[in-house]
Amino acid sequence: MSAADRPQVVALSGNPRPGSRTLLVARTLAGALAERLGAGQITSLDLAEVAPQLFAESAPDADRFAETLAGAAVAVVATPVYKASYTGLLKAFLDRYPTGGLRGVLAVPVVVSASPAHSFVAEHLLRPLLVELGASAPTRPFAVTESKLADLDALAATWADEAAVTVSALIGTGAR
Repeated sequence: MSAADRPQVVALSGNPRPGSRTLLVARTLAGALAERLGAGQITSLDLAEVAPQLFAESAPDADRFAETLAGAAVAVVATPVYKASYTGLLKAFLDRYPTGGLRGVLAVPVVVSASPAHSFVAEHLLRPLLVELGASAPTRPFAVTESKLADLDALAATWADEAAVTVSALIGTGAR
């Protein structure tokens, strides 16, 4: 992927249900951050679309998703919390990368859960996985409970207002 068509901000959903609330959260947060960075359009990746390919011999769509994520300046990586962890779908996708495979990507760990007690998944499980793959994760993760989804725009805006200066400084854009 050339620098000219490198997406600035990618929203990735690790929910096995296509078009999930997790995808909505990832897109909303990525959009709020992209707006503050002056990054324009975001690229959305819904892993539910490529789930059957993750263990297949030929996986052109999953390969394209992996290349897109690895080429992003900022990756908003979102998962619902299942059994106090990220989804197996997200793990299977991220297992496609070698150690260091996401080097140069600034990652934002995001979780959607039923309980605020599960917010730890973003900080203590998802962030270390992304860092192991070479991504940096310098901002605080974004965790939202299902009961707060009605306030998603405001929550995303508040988070993006706080994170934009740090993200901008690290990827070399001017925060707005």
